[in-house]
Amino acid sequence: MVINIGDVVYPGDTINNVESLRGVTLFGPGLHRSDKPNKLQITRAGILSFKTPNVYWVESLQKRYVPKKGDLVVGVVSKKAGDVLKVDICSSELASLSTLAFEGATKKQRPDLQVGDCVYARLLSAHREMEPELVCVDSYYKAGKLGPLSVDGFLTTVSLNLVNRLLNIENPLLRTLGKKYVYEIAVGMNGRVWINARSTKDILAIVTALQAAEHQSDKTILEICRKY
Repeated sequence: MVINIGDVVYPGDTINNVESLRGVTLFGPGLHRSDKPNKLQITRAGILSFKTPNVYWVESLQKRYVPKKGDLVVGVVSKKAGDVLKVDICSSELASLSTLAFEGATKKQRPDLQVGDCVYARLLSAHREMEPELVCVDSYYKAGKLGPLSVDGFLTTVSLNLVNRLLNIENPLLRTLGKKYVYEIAVGMNGRVWINARSTKDILAIVTALQAAEHQSDKTILEICRKY
């Protein structure tokens, strides 16, 4: 079987006729040099990627998230402790979110978030020795698209690889879905995606499309989107 760049690959697959520069081929995570010349062995499932002139790696469909300062994430409130909310962002520990870290929030007027509610927030700090800290305002103290998410929406989890692909401006999937459905979406760098639409049927259709895209290459997604 011929394996092309962008294909979904599995452990045991072999890449033939790899490109090299002056006889050198660089390979990253998910690949191992084969005993046979000019070949690479796949060691983990994912999407085969290539960068000119001679770099190969496998984009793994991983779901483990490591917090990074500035990331936009979809979190779920897990605990309430006074003015501080503990939010699950799919990392090794809960993140903290002050109830005053919202646009226009004061001691008397602030969002009434309950355990189980979803928020779209920005990571203000993320250090290995400290718990992550979230805010729901930008650098100008404006909410913009950040803040509490409606309880009418649906929360799903996808791989971090799919998140990066969805946020790629050249990816046509979300634009194509927008031609058929009126919907809102919040894509978190932590692998969580919140979706809201006019009906439950529309929401489930969008979720199904995202799940299908998980195992398709960008080329295949583009070909499918062109049919609509």
